[in-house]
Amino acid sequence: MTAPAAGVAGPRALLKRLRAVMAGPGSAQERLDAVVTLVAGGLVAEVCSLYVMRAGQVLELFATEGLKADAVHHTRLRVGEGLVGRIAASAAPLNLSDARAHPDFAYRPETGEEIYRSLMGVPLLRDGRVIGVLVVQNRAHRHYDDEEIEALETIAMVLAELVASSGLITAGELFQPGGNATIGRRIDGVKLAHGLAIGSAVVHQPEIIVSQFVAERPDLERERLREAITAVRRSVDEMIADHGHEGASGVHLDILETYRMFAEDRGWLARIGEAIDSGLTAEAAVLQVRESTRARMSHVSDPYLRERLLDLEDLENRLLFQLAGRAARPPDEALPDDVVVVARNFGAAELLDYARGRLRAAVLEEGSPTAHVAIVARALDIPVVGQARGALSEIAGADRVIVDGDRGHIFVNPADDIVAAYEETLRGRHRRRLFYAGLRDLPSLSRDGVRVALDINAGLPIETIDLEALGADGVGLYRSEMPFMIAGGVPDIEAQTAIYRRVLEQVGDRRLVVRTLDIGGDKIVPGFHTGGQVNPALGWRALRIALDRPAVLRCQVRALFRAAAGRTLDLMFPMVTEVAEFEAARAIVALECRRAEARGEPLPTPLRLGAMFEVPALAWQLEALLARVDFLSVGSNDLMQFLFASDRNDARLINRYDTLAPALLALLRTLVARADAAGVEISLCGEMAGRPLEAMALVGLGFRRLSMMPSAVGPVKAMVRSLDVGGLTAYLESLHALPDHSLRGRLLSYAKDHGVFV
Repeated sequence: MTAPAAGVAGPRALLKRLRAVMAGPGSAQERLDAVVTLVAGGLVAEVCSLYVMRAGQVLELFATEGLKADAVHHTRLRVGEGLVGRIAASAAPLNLSDARAHPDFAYRPETGEEIYRSLMGVPLLRDGRVIGVLVVQNRAHRHYDDEEIEALETIAMVLAELVASSGLITAGELFQPGGNATIGRRIDGVKLAHGLAIGSAVVHQPEIIVSQFVAERPDLERERLREAITAVRRSVDEMIADHGHEGASGVHLDILETYRMFAEDRGWLARIGEAIDSGLTAEAAVLQVRESTRARMSHVSDPYLRERLLDLEDLENRLLFQLAGRAARPPDEALPDDVVVVARNFGAAELLDYARGRLRAAVLEEGSPTAHVAIVARALDIPVVGQARGALSEIAGADRVIVDGDRGHIFVNPADDIVAAYEETLRGRHRRRLFYAGLRDLPSLSRDGVRVALDINAGLPIETIDLEALGADGVGLYRSEMPFMIAGGVPDIEAQTAIYRRVLEQVGDRRLVVRTLDIGGDKIVPGFHTGGQVNPALGWRALRIALDRPAVLRCQVRALFRAAAGRTLDLMFPMVTEVAEFEAARAIVALECRRAEARGEPLPTPLRLGAMFEVPALAWQLEALLARVDFLSVGSNDLMQFLFASDRNDARLINRYDTLAPALLALLRTLVARADAAGVEISLCGEMAGRPLEAMALVGLGFRRLSMMPSAVGPVKAMVRSLDVGGLTAYLESLHALPDHSLRGRLLSYAKDHGVFV
């Protein structure tokens, strides 16, 4: 239930009445009391409360409409304590449809606020400091919109003037030196790799100044270049060897092979050699070729190709430092133990330069989720925030930095209260990791004996080697397009065979489901030019490309057959829109089966073929599809955007439709029932499977196999082991006909009431 947004209908009128109250008669306290009553009515809130900062960094309840009157001037919270304290610590708004389910919720019996669920709060800011917090609450699960938040922020700005000028508290209390309420610099960026870290800034600026451009002996310059190239190749190999214990062998073979490819590229080396022959020093020749390449690439719109330029520039920087006889970065002993690298941009190899137990996070002024550095950072669990404009000018070496990769925030030299709040969050995460680690060898078995298989999604060998450590059952989705994207084209059969063989060896006896090439949309591979489609998500991608380019699919299947060498192989086709497409793909696989038999090559035994359910149209051919597939996997990410006509990359739509919407859950419920009736295994892969609350709903709907990001296995297993599946299934049956926007609030309450770990 969502109450009407009166704040949206008339924010100006509300502010006009607010100013009248502030300018009217009565004491400052009486005016505050009138203001909270006015705001509660104007925003259709059952509670409006004002907390003011007192000495010692304590927030005191100064006025309220809706809470118990005798709590005023008695209820106090430390900065960082409870949701009000969190708002003060972060100096940022908070908007929750179920405040009681939030881990920071702090209950104060004297206020009577236990009956209120939704909460919206904003800080009162004065001269760069938090001097209070303004909060509204409702009994219903209500999600306040952006205009309501903006209206409350405007009201808070006006209230800050009243608090500061009314004499309610002394000037000494308002502006205490130092203290917890000081707002440090905050830089917002884009989430490239999730996680949270606190560390010391190290500014990464690998540019080297060339002072001598003209050479007298081109032959000596060529020799210097040859020696530098040899040294760079050796350094990349040594770096990978150093990080072998971190599982970086997969990165070496897949991502850093790009560096080797560039270093061996005859055309690139020839251009540098020609520049040397023209009379330039080796350093000047490298710079000239770099500038020429930049000029050519500046006209390329393909983001993938532009990101590969970054890999080349990384290699060129290494080459320049070798020629200058300098290290590309300070030695380990000169670095702090908690490095937060700040850079314009850099490549994956440069990230691994720092990853020796010291690197905590990275901040980039540029960067994108598909860049190699982002892929490697996610695999190594290193938080990264990109597109942080002005980071290099705002952050100096040795600055204390908090990198919040979950929200895309960077705090520079943050106040003590912000550090304390994030340190507590880190400690909580550490405790949870230890708890999840203790579940590693325990089965994913519910309290009433239901077994739920937990697989991981993987795209690089680095992500598949931790199955045992994670306690995962297998790989439910191997993204076979990742080697294509990394190689910048189509690897030949031999290269693909080597990649798949390595993955199969790492997975061992556990299950591995290989999704055939899923490119197009936001996954660009040179050679597959999609021609500037208006909506790539609905265009030429995935199985459509494979059926139009059957030779590519045949080569991939052939490589997989050779890698399997007679072992089990589960092959899955993405974005199947109609049964005819599945049949066409199966016919291509059959051609390869006949080819292998004719040559006496072993076939995978058994060979199982499955389809991904991502396009809603397939729901009307379920009977025909289930008669033909060996298994079915629901791709929740694409399914949701197709079902709700909601582009998942459009920031305006990200939170408009919920994964726990009745419509989506009803469709999933139908899929499970139909698959079970046909005796076909059904699973779900995607972000939905990796969130404990959503995973709880999926298990209640009947899913018995889920595939998720590796870091989600522990939290989801903890949820399964605390769940009574039978009780949840019965509860979900009572909800399926509701007209709600989302069932999230109801499921959160169910989990809390039944002790389910979400």
